[in-house]
Amino acid sequence: MTAIRVVDSTLRDGSHAVSHQFTPEQVAAVATQLDRAGVYAIEVGHGDGLGGSSIQYGEAPHDDLAKVAAAAAVIERARLAVLLLPGVGTKDDLRAARDAGAQLVRVATHCTEADIAEQHIALARELGMEVFGFLMMAHMAEPTELARQAAIMEAAGAQAVYCTDSAGALTMDGARARVATMRQRLDAATELGIHAHNNLSLAVANTVAAIDEGVTIVDGCLTGLGAGAGNCQTEVMVAVLDKLGHSTGVDLWGVQDAADQVVVPLQHRPQVIDGLGVTMGYAGVYSSFMLHARRAAERFGLDPRDVLVELGRRSVVGGQEDMIIDVAVELARTGGEGMASIAGSMR
Repeated sequence: MTAIRVVDSTLRDGSHAVSHQFTPEQVAAVATQLDRAGVYAIEVGHGDGLGGSSIQYGEAPHDDLAKVAAAAAVIERARLAVLLLPGVGTKDDLRAARDAGAQLVRVATHCTEADIAEQHIALARELGMEVFGFLMMAHMAEPTELARQAAIMEAAGAQAVYCTDSAGALTMDGARARVATMRQRLDAATELGIHAHNNLSLAVANTVAAIDEGVTIVDGCLTGLGAGAGNCQTEVMVAVLDKLGHSTGVDLWGVQDAADQVVVPLQHRPQVIDGLGVTMGYAGVYSSFMLHARRAAERFGLDPRDVLVELGRRSVVGGQEDMIIDVAVELARTGGEGMASIAGSMR
């Protein structure tokens, strides 16, 4: 069966679930356990990547570079990864992260905007870093368009390109079709990755479907920690892949212990698929919008599900967090009158 590389994003995407409050000491503790368990790479930083700490995205009390350095000090085998969203993080941020110990960068754009990543991908290669392209909100692009965007990242120098289900909105057929089309379009030497959120409880299933179509790099988070309803749960994914005969090189007991003994005590709340999580996947809304939508709904006396559905109807994407307040204000003023219903707007 296929040899699969596991990238764990607990210390980056999981940051959303703890309001970006991870300390360097906590980063070191989690990274130590993940490294011992044998994951391929450990991603560290603000949930929205390098430079993400802000009023817009959520302020973190500790600088990303301090957290990257803390992880670098304890990692012995795994690759140390960071995320960069052009326009949020800069080239200087990437250079500084490399100097602090980062070896791998995932350069992320909206699924139809790969061209804004070309300079950052090229710089990463110049810096001697491994670089993966990250096409976010992949459900919003049809398979042929996603493959076209992936080719742009490949041409810029990305060694792998991801189908990134940021909203947890894809079904197995959707994941399978996108990955298969990307595989047909890209060079055989360019690897494919899948980053799945669990809003519809399909993260592991979508990961398996993607592997069937050629993915060799998969993402997870311990306990499923992450934005929205959380990410593909590393320890579950490793167990499933082992049962299917795929080789990950990851110690199942090791990631279970890391989850139960190290990450669970750090959680602000259990990572569950509640009504808001399901609504986000159903409406196709960026997973990191959950806390913002909840706060906006409380402020204006609304049901947060109505806010999320309207955001989905308007195809609001990451980087447009200011629209959450705008939508809440409009819903509060009109009482939702004239707004499309779930049944009418999501089909």
